[in-house]
Amino acid sequence: MEFIPSITFIGSGNLATHLSTNLFHKGFVIHEVYSKTIENATLLASKFNASATNNLAQISDKSDIYIICIKDDLIEDVIRNFPFKNKLVVHTSGSVSIENLKGFDNYGIFYPLQTFSKEKEVNMFHVPFCIEANTKITEKRLVALAESLSENVYLINSEQRKKLHLAAVFACNFTNYMYQIANDITRKNDIDFDILKSVILETAKKIQKNTPKAMQTGPAKRRDEAVIKKHLELLADLPAYQEIYQLITKNIIKNS
Repeated sequence: MEFIPSITFIGSGNLATHLSTNLFHKGFVIHEVYSKTIENATLLASKFNASATNNLAQISDKSDIYIICIKDDLIEDVIRNFPFKNKLVVHTSGSVSIENLKGFDNYGIFYPLQTFSKEKEVNMFHVPFCIEANTKITEKRLVALAESLSENVYLINSEQRKKLHLAAVFACNFTNYMYQIANDITRKNDIDFDILKSVILETAKKIQKNTPKAMQTGPAKRRDEAVIKKHLELLADLPAYQEIYQLITKNIIKNS
């Protein structure tokens, strides 16, 4: 790949931590870390012997790429106050358009579709990276950077990325909330949640080679009204969960 010798990270949270650490291990120089909280910037920067700052106006102009890894609602403010425009600047958001970066000479999207927590290591080799850029040259550089980390690199435009992010919320965030509901139900009835982990894993395995619709099972799929009625009765003291059960059941029946 065309070597990018130094990188500055704008942000020090979960994603910035994982990306910077993995790029550092691949031989890239992490030059500087910016965060509004200097303690957070310093903590991450110390892993790479990098500079740390909490003053966006004073970030170094010596890096070759600036990766914005912050909450979506803060990206516009960072872009507006960025101290120079002649560097390659990318953001990592699933829902913010590339158009927000058009004030820079070279810009793009470097979006890893994965859920990240600081305390949990992620094997980047299998993480899909979605790339978009304002020029073919910049696109080539970002693809090469992504390929240094992952075997799964895709060219995805902003509209596609927004829809992909929406799909990921259903597939990941909402699914995890279903686990939370299941955990609440088991805990309140003195049942070990671990008993459910086998069926959770098996469900995830099935869709690796089959469509989710083809793998749908359960009382709604079977239209087993007697079981559905019993479940709703069991949820009588949990009206919020009962409402979710009814809505999902209705949609499974409709789409089966």
